[in-house]
Amino acid sequence: VTAALQQGLVARAIVTGDVAEIASRLPRDVKAQVDLRDASAATQCADLAVAAVQAGEGDILMKGHVDSTSYLRAVVNRDTGLRKSGVLSNVTVAEMPSYPKLIAATDNGIIPAPDLDQKRQIVLNTLPLFCGLGIDPVRVAAVAATEKVSEALPATVDAQRLAQESREGKLPGFIVDGPFGYDVAVSHAAARAKKLEDSPVAGQSDLLLFPTIEAANAVAKSWKYHGAAETGSLVLGAKVPVLLNSRSDTVARRINALLLALGYCQGADTVC
Repeated sequence: VTAALQQGLVARAIVTGDVAEIASRLPRDVKAQVDLRDASAATQCADLAVAAVQAGEGDILMKGHVDSTSYLRAVVNRDTGLRKSGVLSNVTVAEMPSYPKLIAATDNGIIPAPDLDQKRQIVLNTLPLFCGLGIDPVRVAAVAATEKVSEALPATVDAQRLAQESREGKLPGFIVDGPFGYDVAVSHAAARAKKLEDSPVAGQSDLLLFPTIEAANAVAKSWKYHGAAETGSLVLGAKVPVLLNSRSDTVARRINALLLALGYCQGADTVC
């Protein structure tokens, strides 16, 4: 919060928690921009923060040192939460030396094994973000274990259906193709080797849509640990962008997520 205020990324912050402890850690130059609200438990911290957003006092929700369960429970509460689309999904955006542009992975944090309808909404949830990033159209690779469609591999069937919907213009703003192995999704050479170079997505994906949370999570983390990637993550599908940072995340990674949230806000204004 201090870094975001000092860098001029946000004008004001509401922070819930142990007011005395938080106040003791705030530098003097930002104290006037921080509204502290006392809360003792993680659930109360989350509830108060969500309530502030509901009241129009905040444009972005950021997770601090509270557990994810308490945080997300407040977000999805049917009576007081921030759910908007019916499907919440997580996306991680990466910038790394081995890929010529930004690349994103979804859903790597919310839905364990999305069905076809959920996958469709997961893609649609990202539109304001990519709009804010200036990416249009968004090239989406539906990732699976193989490029061959087989009833034995439901991910390939879902990929084929989404690709067909995209060709029919049912997913405006997106070009979806697949099923693709990870190699075809990100490598022109792999696409040529498998005779898929005519695809408008193969080798130049902006967004990788994974069939399971395990696959998406593992790939997103491999970008960070093996790809020298700068990353940021958001939860989409709520009334405002929701930052679901790990409590071990660095300040830099939290700032990356905040930058994505700011882009999302700009994109949402354009889309709406």
